[in-house]
Amino acid sequence: MGVPTKRLNNGVQMPVVGLGVWKIKPSFVAKRVVKDALRVGYRHIDTARIYLNEKGVGKAIRESGVPREEIFLTTKLWNADQGYDNALKAFDKSLVRLGLDYVDLYLMHWPVTGKRLDSWRAIEEIYKSGKAKAIGVSNFTIRHLKELLANCKIVPAVNQVEFHPFLFQRDLMDYCNKRGIALEAYSPLAHGKFMNHPTISELARKYKKSNAQVMLRWNVQHGNIVIPKSTSVERLKENLDLFDFEINNDDMQSINDLNQNLRTCWDPSEMK
Repeated sequence: MGVPTKRLNNGVQMPVVGLGVWKIKPSFVAKRVVKDALRVGYRHIDTARIYLNEKGVGKAIRESGVPREEIFLTTKLWNADQGYDNALKAFDKSLVRLGLDYVDLYLMHWPVTGKRLDSWRAIEEIYKSGKAKAIGVSNFTIRHLKELLANCKIVPAVNQVEFHPFLFQRDLMDYCNKRGIALEAYSPLAHGKFMNHPTISELARKYKKSNAQVMLRWNVQHGNIVIPKSTSVERLKENLDLFDFEINNDDMQSINDLNQNLRTCWDPSEMK
């Protein structure tokens, strides 16, 4: 059975589990890992210009033997490339590095002060060109989303943010859901900081799954998309194996209650 997909607000189907390749470099390492991921069943790969591995990711996709249309690929606009003209140029450079004709999702990586609205206008143009099948944002808080929605022509399809049991951003999730914006969770395993938390371990024993699978399944059951990172083939397989069990409501609440509003990455609320 393939990975289930989530229908985005423009009708595009996005696999609910993907591989994140942040910090997987140099490019030849990223190429190996992406090839492994595609071989074991992944059809969703998430990269970014700032990860410095677009070339390797693109080569892996081209050499994988998997038809391009079966792979959902995301890349992102970096902060230094923001602004209308710069964003258009940056996207074209990403396509060249990837060696591909289009991406499935193009995200604004951060809500850069004074530039994000101009950047979004460029991203809307990229979408209209057909070179990005869907467009969205990353690290946008409710405040940033409100500003964008008041000024955009195209509602973002995705908001990619840090989201895990110890950073359970319910208000942001609910806000996105009500406006048809899919929430995508990066660092869904909180960089392993709480992998052996007693509650997670107890539920892993109960459901006969790994601690990581419980954390990822919790996110997916909230309706979110997850992009865990791994370079191990066995872990890649494990992170994909989430669809033969369901966490009951009481146990979902137990995981919800682990929230500490704890970020393991940067805080986007600092972006004015």
